[in-house]
Amino acid sequence: MGDLKQRHLIVAQERLRDQVAHALRAALVAGELRPGTIYSAPGLAADFGISATPVREAMLDLAREGLVEPVRNKGFRITEVSERDLDQYTELRALIEVPTVGRVTDTASTEQLEALRPVAEEIVDRARAHDLIGYLDADRRFHLRLLGLAGNERLVETVGDLRKRSRLYGLTRLDERGELVSSAQEHVELLDLVLSGDRPAAEACMARHLGHVRSLWARDENG
Repeated sequence: MGDLKQRHLIVAQERLRDQVAHALRAALVAGELRPGTIYSAPGLAADFGISATPVREAMLDLAREGLVEPVRNKGFRITEVSERDLDQYTELRALIEVPTVGRVTDTASTEQLEALRPVAEEIVDRARAHDLIGYLDADRRFHLRLLGLAGNERLVETVGDLRKRSRLYGLTRLDERGELVSSAQEHVELLDLVLSGDRPAAEACMARHLGHVRSLWARDENG
């Protein structure tokens, strides 16, 4: 029984670590954790109301993703992402996602695509409700599940990593200006075009969406 309890404890700790890592990624994108700033694991743990260990482990996960960097005896510094970095990440995403959406348009079934509609609508609902954490989660699920219909798991992993590395700041101000809803609605438009079987239009919409998101976040970061 002792071994079983130990295994349950390990699983619980791993789940808490994953939950903390997810919350920290969301805080990064929302601009709640600022680039160049050093945060300590005990300080963040106090905010979460938990022990420092799962926070420290979660921060190490983020360090492996390039989102933070350890600072000896101090904590973790949020890595800064330059405009050049963002341009290059967006270019990579476009090179991968635009043709992949085209392939999905040609091959995915109506049933597979319609299964994504609740997620596309959830993105809009979350934006209208000013639920930034929910918005980010739904947006991630929609994009990765849509790309997943192409059947290449490594491609999905790569795009997931690019999304993490190209996190952008000031989503709160975008929401306050009402620009988040229009960006959210592009997911429904994209889904409808893929369902229509119009590959050129779907690819153009995907490219426009990526460019739109990039320009919105750039304006916010500068403004």
